Amino acid sequence: MSWLVTGGAGYIGAHVVRALREGGQDVVVYDDLSTGSADRVPEGVPLVVGSVLDADRLGGAMRDHAVTGVVHIAAKKQVGESVELPLHYYRENVTGLQTLLEAMREHAVDRLVFSSSAAVYGMPDVHLVTEETPCAPMSPYGETKLIGEWLIAAAARAHGLRAASLRYFNVAGAAAPELADTGVFNLVPMVFERLEAGEAPRIFGDDYATPDGTCIRDYIHVRDIASAHLAAAVRLEEAPEGTALTLNVGRGEGSSVREMVDRILKVTGRSEAAPVVTDRRPGDPARVVAAADRIREELGWSARHDLDDMIESAWQGWRYRHP
Repeated sequence: MSWLVTGGAGYIGAHVVRALREGGQDVVVYDDLSTGSADRVPEGVPLVVGSVLDADRLGGAMRDHAVTGVVHIAAKKQVGESVELPLHYYRENVTGLQTLLEAMREHAVDRLVFSSSAAVYGMPDVHLVTEETPCAPMSPYGETKLIGEWLIAAAARAHGLRAASLRYFNVAGAAAPELADTGVFNLVPMVFERLEAGEAPRIFGDDYATPDGTCIRDYIHVRDIASAHLAAAVRLEEAPEGTALTLNVGRGEGSSVREMVDRILKVTGRSEAAPVVTDRRPGDPARVVAAADRIREELGWSARHDLDDMIESAWQGWRYRHP
């Protein structure tokens, strides 16, 4: 099959492109390069520069490269920014997906792997979040991902689309230094940035109802995220019409923010840089950890990399980007 990877020049997208190629799939990257970089695209992989709002450009890419499936990663994804710019997020994430689905239908492309997010769950009061846990997103970003899942499921019922929506949990790490995350929006790079500036890492609140008082999250290596996309793509090749899977992508293990910060300080050799505790951030749930049983049953997939793998590879990537 030939897979069009939207957002394939971004942090997660570049890892997915690599995994698909290693799995023997033909790949075409489609990216507007607003946050992605052309130097992430491997040699020999076509790059089409365009917006997911451009139906003609999308359709041309599908036609010119004989595309048979799409991995849709391109999206705006910052929670705080989505609160400030909800119309922008709905246009890019929801209208963009609608435009993509219309182009797929026009060009008889009937397989889709969709990058969703654990943000669809909001603040679940459960020990493990299953795919049946009620969704109550707390930001326009989370809303757009949930609406995207609904739209895809409707298209599967109406048009025979074969689809898998993958709900990521907290992504970290890198398969190679040059593929590392360039943003500073998640815990690991946020700690790196503070250390580079000679400042103490911050922990937002230590009075949660958890063993050490800090939030607990399910952290997963980006290489595992990428391998989950490959497993989903392979599954959809032989899936019956109308298949619409919804799967958590996590390790099923929770780690506290304090534990993560301590591990980061150890890996970076900065154990003397004791973190400081500041006020809670609005909307941070105490615990969000994936139940990872369904993806193992449906795809035969499970995460392989541990916390130290994530942190060490992310640190190598940070030093590559910030010599």
